[in-house]
Amino acid sequence: MSQDQLWEQGLKQLDCHLTEAQLSQLKQYVEMLNRWNKTYNLTAVREVEDMIPLHIFDSLVVADFIKGDNCLDVGSGAGLPTIPLAIMQPDREFMAVDTNGKKTRFIQQAIIELGLKNTKVAQARIESWDSDIKYDAIISRAFASVYDFLKGSSAPLAANGILYAMKGQYPEAELQYIPKQYTLTQSHSMTVPFVDGERHLLEFTMSK
Repeated sequence: MSQDQLWEQGLKQLDCHLTEAQLSQLKQYVEMLNRWNKTYNLTAVREVEDMIPLHIFDSLVVADFIKGDNCLDVGSGAGLPTIPLAIMQPDREFMAVDTNGKKTRFIQQAIIELGLKNTKVAQARIESWDSDIKYDAIISRAFASVYDFLKGSSAPLAANGILYAMKGQYPEAELQYIPKQYTLTQSHSMTVPFVDGERHLLEFTMSK
């Protein structure tokens, strides 16, 4: 299968209706990621044909579930899911936070080259990051445990905001240890085109 076919079929399965400009931005982002990865080792995924489903489709699959005017991506790594979502949702503001300087510099360069007016990045530990903005949505694709994500990331959550944990298998054991002030309100089982294995998106709210 060609890369063009991979894009076409995957986006169709996701029911993503992108403009030509948005598709071009996604492709440019993957090219950037592939180029930088050879020098800076941003992701363990080495081939473009694997990056498209494992990174792009895996990010876009959650797009319809995110609510609110702004979204904070905790532990964004190379800008995932922030960059794909920001391309797809230009009316929502995105902030990516990661501790790794190489990765945040890559995100900043991607923001510039892709012309993303709705995206910012900060190099920081989320636990000590001082944000003057509250976020309607806080998402993570990279945290090791639900407990750590909830405990470390909730300070910038807006009133009535939602925390979104992207996971592989349903984390039954982890959910036994979530702090009492958090409630699992919804769980979505998702299928990512051309990716084997389970994918889940868990939504949490926090009582003040």
